[in-house]
Amino acid sequence: MSVVSVVFMLFFAGFCVSAAAECEVCVGFLHRLYGCLTSAHSELTAALVEEELVQACAVAQGKEARLCYYLGASSDAATRVTASVSRPLASHVPVEKICQRLGSTDTQICQLTYEPVLRDVSSAGLRKLRVAELRRILALWGEECHGCLEKHEFVSLIQERAPLHVHAAEL
Repeated sequence: MSVVSVVFMLFFAGFCVSAAAECEVCVGFLHRLYGCLTSAHSELTAALVEEELVQACAVAQGKEARLCYYLGASSDAATRVTASVSRPLASHVPVEKICQRLGSTDTQICQLTYEPVLRDVSSAGLRKLRVAELRRILALWGEECHGCLEKHEFVSLIQERAPLHVHAAEL
């Protein structure tokens, strides 16, 4: 193997990894969809994939719901480009390649990133956050802090409600 081919392979591998990292939400969502499809069905058709995509988008939340809007798989989407996902996915094209193609047509798809996961729910870890970030955490959980004026009130509420919203592996 020549040095040029090794350098080319390393460059291409780095490009694929960076493309997957850029399209974090797209790759994650489509990987889960493809896993569900291949475990439930032995043969995939574009119509089946599109139907499952629409069903998955009906229950999607957050950034994944935004991705569904961009793909046109949500009920309130203005355009419908689900065929650019369903056809390649039915042909078993790698998810990273599908997201890369989608990102070249609509750059917003690859700009979506997941919200950072709250790892440290200790009092010291939460005190480092701003009140706006604490409010955002509560809003993501569907909680509200009525009458909270001080930061320590937000911190104590998050610590109280964390076992309900944060998985044991994340604690």
